[in-house]
Amino acid sequence: MRQFFTIAANAFMELIRQPVFLLLMTASVLFEMFLAVPYYFAFGDEPKLVENSALAVMFLSGLFGAVLSASSSLAREIRTGTALAVLSKPVGRIRFLLAKYAGLAGALTVLTYVNAVGILLASRMAFDAYGKTDMPAIGIFTAGIALAYALGGFSNFFLRRPFVSDAVFAMVFLCTLAAFLVFQFTTQKESLYTTGQVNWNLLPAAILILFALWIVAAIALACSTRFDTIPTLAICSAVFLLGLMSDYFFGRRAEAGQWWASTLYTVIPNWQIFWLADAIETGKNTFQWGYVGRALAYAVCYTGAALAAGAVLFEERELS
Repeated sequence: MRQFFTIAANAFMELIRQPVFLLLMTASVLFEMFLAVPYYFAFGDEPKLVENSALAVMFLSGLFGAVLSASSSLAREIRTGTALAVLSKPVGRIRFLLAKYAGLAGALTVLTYVNAVGILLASRMAFDAYGKTDMPAIGIFTAGIALAYALGGFSNFFLRRPFVSDAVFAMVFLCTLAAFLVFQFTTQKESLYTTGQVNWNLLPAAILILFALWIVAAIALACSTRFDTIPTLAICSAVFLLGLMSDYFFGRRAEAGQWWASTLYTVIPNWQIFWLADAIETGKNTFQWGYVGRALAYAVCYTGAALAAGAVLFEERELS
């Protein structure tokens, strides 16, 4: 187990030290905040529009983060020979693959956490045509992000520490602190269709998206055993798009008894299972946490199947 945790910790630190990881985290959370800035004139549906868009940004940023991180964590190490050097020691391939996935899942959890903070803040900032942009919240949150970059630069210049990883950890802490200050010490003007309160029902929705990203990470890692970044991104994007339309293309035909549709409906993950935004808006809030538990069981089973396929592919891969 010591080898497993060492490889997982090294994979996690390696991923959060990638500049693209910091840029993706910063861009996604700032864009989620930006969604709550313009006037939409959506006839009272402004909060719903902002929240659904922010959840979509979280999903897409996690998709790109999973593919890029999986390729960086495994495909690049296979190509450069690092994986062969590690496996020359008494480390099995399956243990190596699972440890890499644990580090990848941890990095995606950090990314999703920061995005979830941004989503909750965006729900608090959303306003309709009778409100106005919450400038104090924007100032506090952007100051927190700027301070995180400043702390990363300070530690890099004076302490010779890695800039990216220190900036990531500082952003996790300062984004949380900034959101707490906004929630506790600022007020958003209530208007005709908005209450100026945080929509905490978005929390289970964000957790469900995290489960979906864990599945994407498992698929991306399995693909990375044989392919490089671009083919892995193409395969994961295709699985993502097919999974979004799985109910339409395969669900009806599976119910009609067509075996091929039933097979594809089982093999391709149904991402609609992890999309809770519609249920939140219709007021169905009592079943959310029980549903999250059932979705977790689905995610664990599918992740296990994807990692098993990846282990088979990795066992047959020539590393020399």
